[in-house]
Amino acid sequence: MKNPFRYFKTSPEIIRLAVMMYVRFPLSLRNVEDLLQERGIDISHETVRFWWNRFGPTFAWEIRRKRVQRMRSWPQWRWHLDEMFVKIGGEIHYLWRAVDHEGEVLKAFVTKTQNRKAALKFLRKAMKRYRQPYVFVTDRLRSYRAALTDVGMVKRQETGRWLNNRIENSHQPLRRRERAMQRFRQTRSLQKFAAVHSSVHNHFNQERHLYSRNNFKVNRAAALAEWRQLGAA
Repeated sequence: MKNPFRYFKTSPEIIRLAVMMYVRFPLSLRNVEDLLQERGIDISHETVRFWWNRFGPTFAWEIRRKRVQRMRSWPQWRWHLDEMFVKIGGEIHYLWRAVDHEGEVLKAFVTKTQNRKAALKFLRKAMKRYRQPYVFVTDRLRSYRAALTDVGMVKRQETGRWLNNRIENSHQPLRRRERAMQRFRQTRSLQKFAAVHSSVHNHFNQERHLYSRNNFKVNRAAALAEWRQLGAA
């Protein structure tokens, strides 16, 4: 792997910190600039913008590559599928999202339509990366049933009230980021940010309510240590 920080005068540690703060937390570019200034790091918010656009996809790809390798080693049990309504330039777009039974964000895919063709394309992209789950939990949107019929898995679909709360709650971090960014301007920028945000969210999502404070601190330290190694040559 080539060194992505080559030709950059700024320390890789500072770049990783700026990208993590902007993508992980609901902060604006100027918020990140001010927080770094308090730490004695004098940069412009446009520099933060350039860094996250340049290094965000690289960090996300590295995180995703490691996690996909681990996840493909055991069968997928249950997927939760849902779509978010996102306005871009005054037009409604749909961000299709899939999470597993543990809340791991598997795939985010933007389309202009909400029909069978869009749902089928989303499903095939997700299954190509993670293989097939035993159960698909969806809402009552007919596009899901039509798409699952096309791939021969309609018998694995489950629908019902409150069954899909797992993914409904997983929309919230991205919604907070959307408000901080004052919405998205282009479909491409939404797709790019959703992919990066999903990987970073997965990396730092420790499900802290499931175990003790001491174990959470150990896992958090391990996640931060792994983040500091991203992009290392």
